[in-house]
Amino acid sequence: MTMLNYFLGLSFLISVLHVFPTSAQQLIGSVELHHEALEDLIDPDAQLEVLADGFYWTEGPVWVREHEFLLFSDVYTNKIYKWSAENDLQVFLEPSGYTGSVDRAGALGSNGLTINSERHLLIAQHGDRRIAQLKGNLSDHDSALDTVVDQFDGAKLHSPNDLVLHSSGTLYFTDPAYGLVEGMSDPSKEIDFQGVYSLTPDGQVTLLESELSHPNGLAFSPDEKILYVSNSNPEEAIWMAYDVLPDGSLSNGRVFFDATDKVGNEFPGLPDGLKVDVHGNIFASGPGGILVFNPEGDHLGTINTTTATANCAFGDDGSTLYVTANMNLLRIPLRTHGAIP
Repeated sequence: MTMLNYFLGLSFLISVLHVFPTSAQQLIGSVELHHEALEDLIDPDAQLEVLADGFYWTEGPVWVREHEFLLFSDVYTNKIYKWSAENDLQVFLEPSGYTGSVDRAGALGSNGLTINSERHLLIAQHGDRRIAQLKGNLSDHDSALDTVVDQFDGAKLHSPNDLVLHSSGTLYFTDPAYGLVEGMSDPSKEIDFQGVYSLTPDGQVTLLESELSHPNGLAFSPDEKILYVSNSNPEEAIWMAYDVLPDGSLSNGRVFFDATDKVGNEFPGLPDGLKVDVHGNIFASGPGGILVFNPEGDHLGTINTTTATANCAFGDDGSTLYVTANMNLLRIPLRTHGAIP
């Protein structure tokens, strides 16, 4: 979540928003070419197709390959939606992030989503302040959820935001305070920093990074030797890269790309969710849309979404990029492809 302060003052809009699947093809945006190498990854003339709109703040897309549908969060309405070419748009899970009975404000829904090796959905829940696992399979489930992790060193997490699984089974996740009504000033806060953590299959929670001001999206390089982490701070709008050591810890943290000078009305959005293709190129939501970097950190170009953009995911056969951008669900064809969980 990178638009918290903006949206907290607009919570009344939830009652009047209407979600619409797009029946006729609507194309928006453009591809901004900075380097000819981008042409190997995407057609410079490609545009984004609007699949559905009218959401409140879309996030956390993940493609379910065995059933050919996309799941994504609408954070402020506390829902996970399912989109497929066959059945358009349906509510998949409600409530998705806050299951309590006491009314509360703020970003209380689900955010990041991923699928584990047992093909269960893992959900970063802002309102319940945990990562949960949905019981049942992805085509036949109820709303029952099991807690995967909700504490570090005996203290309640803030609001887990994004999550990614290592092939070892270790889960890496970020825990900024976007889901707390007053952020880091919220009286319910129990941890004094916003961290990056790992959770091993045997249940050990380890703090990996506590120095980032607003840790958010994260993704591994194809060989899992590098973990990329975005920092959603308009005064330090950066992506970090860390070496992943054999024991799962991180070292050699360095700035991969600094987009602070791009932040502003001309380029809406901040570093948020990101994905990495099979060649190591990074597709990262940030100022202007989806910024595309090669593994060396060169900015090859931007998929201009025309609005603040939260996240993206590879789908179909891996050569389609699905994008959650503000009130929209979008997609664009690629010339490269990425792995699907």
